[in-house]
Amino acid sequence: MTRQMTGAKMVVQALKDQGVDTVFGYPGGAVLPIYDEIFLQNDIRHYLVRHEQGAVHAAEGYARSTGKPGVVLVTSGPGATNAVTGLTDALMDSIPIVVLTGQVPTFLIGTDGFQEADTVGITRPCTKHNWLVKDPEDLSGRIHQAFHVATNGRPGPVLVDIPKDVQFATGTYTPPEKARTLHYQPKTKGDPEAIEALVELIEQAERPIFYTGGGVINSGPEASETLREFVDTSGFPITSTLMGLGAYPANGKNWLGMLGMHGLYEANLAMHGCDLMINVGARFDDRITGRVQDFSPKSQKVHIDIDPSSINKVIHVDLPIVGDVGSVLADALILWKSRGSKTRADSIQKWWYQIKEWKKVDCLAFTQSKKTIKPQHALTRLEALTKDHPKRYICTEVGQHQMWAAQFLGFNEPNRWMTSGGLGTMGYGFPASIGVQVAHPDALVINVAGEASWLMNMQEMGTAVQFRLPVKQFILNNERLGMVRQWQELLHGERYSHSWSEALPDFVKLAEAFGAKGIMISDPADLDDAIMEMLEYDGPVIFDCLVEKHENCFPMIPSGEAHNKMLLGEGAPTQDVIGTSGAVLV
Repeated sequence: MTRQMTGAKMVVQALKDQGVDTVFGYPGGAVLPIYDEIFLQNDIRHYLVRHEQGAVHAAEGYARSTGKPGVVLVTSGPGATNAVTGLTDALMDSIPIVVLTGQVPTFLIGTDGFQEADTVGITRPCTKHNWLVKDPEDLSGRIHQAFHVATNGRPGPVLVDIPKDVQFATGTYTPPEKARTLHYQPKTKGDPEAIEALVELIEQAERPIFYTGGGVINSGPEASETLREFVDTSGFPITSTLMGLGAYPANGKNWLGMLGMHGLYEANLAMHGCDLMINVGARFDDRITGRVQDFSPKSQKVHIDIDPSSINKVIHVDLPIVGDVGSVLADALILWKSRGSKTRADSIQKWWYQIKEWKKVDCLAFTQSKKTIKPQHALTRLEALTKDHPKRYICTEVGQHQMWAAQFLGFNEPNRWMTSGGLGTMGYGFPASIGVQVAHPDALVINVAGEASWLMNMQEMGTAVQFRLPVKQFILNNERLGMVRQWQELLHGERYSHSWSEALPDFVKLAEAFGAKGIMISDPADLDDAIMEMLEYDGPVIFDCLVEKHENCFPMIPSGEAHNKMLLGEGAPTQDVIGTSGAVLV
């Protein structure tokens, strides 16, 4: 039996049939018919953001913390263009989101009508796929296709552009089971011969390492469980990209910490010195590889990824395996066990001895002042006071604080860490924390921020207060664009060109102006009490932590250097001093 309904009603019905219960959006003339249908139902809750970029980042936080697609509804023209940064961020980090945009009526397309933009053209480079729907008969099927494309294969953002006259027009509703989706069926099972070759490499390796990325988390909780079993049973060390934190627990015995530009000394040297690298769901981005020609020069490289375009894109690998990482790991684990779970145990023990020697460098060492709060100390105390919370989720903005959070906060479960990796989007963390809190109402959601990044989407404080979302904004305030200032110190002759602001707000008054709680702290002796005050307050909080203004984030691989060329901070073996930071090159 066919069902006739308006295009606007089709949109809402399609969302319901896809299991959607949450939409982040901002209304405008070109989507008012859809908003009218939202008003007439109670199954889907709409969260009114204060900016369309915030809507997409909130949907990213929702998606990253749940594994379900996030949904966004915005109007035409500036509503759509404001969403572009979020779409690009989601594409770079493989986050499944579905963005529905209004468009001028079909008869006005191409006339430069009011609030018209070529949304499909503008967003083609920053979505997995997009559609302009000109016929109401096609609308529901396109929305179901959008969810299928967003969530299958390598996840990512999609967009459906819906003219206003299509929303008013009547057509036939297509249910999900009848929508055309078979044309997009990414390969999920790995090639058996390639998996057997991987097992043989595992059996022969003397200095192996698992190098994992966000693809493990995107694959689902079973993939993380399989990875943990594989690592613990084999005894191999494991490291991770920024996006992969939590797939293997930070308190696991084989964990080396994050690798890359601000990764740990032992993780980077193990990557440089291994003889077998098993890349699971990472894409060899430049923040990991450093100088490509010197990246892990003596290893055999395996790359497991569901996206065939990522294979050999940056680093040539010896054994590519295209498939869902969870499926490939499971098949490899079963085969390896059936062959006796063999490894070169004596050689691996020697490898661990070398790694433990590297760990003695204590690359995250710092000295806490009695007068000012070091950012590392602030995060160490935040970790100590929140790590046992059963439902802790951490978001970040982008900059030094983001790297310190990755270094000093431990993640023992997947989907608990939301950050902008590939695009490095300042302003991501606050709206993302809103999306996480919406998805997990009884969770502790903390956004670790820098004052400069946080100000980029500060208007979302209105969203947090309106919907009574108790998100905690933990701002490490150094009154500087910290990472920019650090690079200017180390690489640009200490010429601090526009890397500070002379007009920062009083964050306590700002919080109170929105109807939230503000806390300001500058004395290290009062830090723990202030953090507990933040945690115990049952509403949104802006926590303004005044920290050392010129602290640098180490370790650091300088741009264009290899993994074994790292700048270290306090306590490092003294060699060539660079700048005035106390950093040394090792």
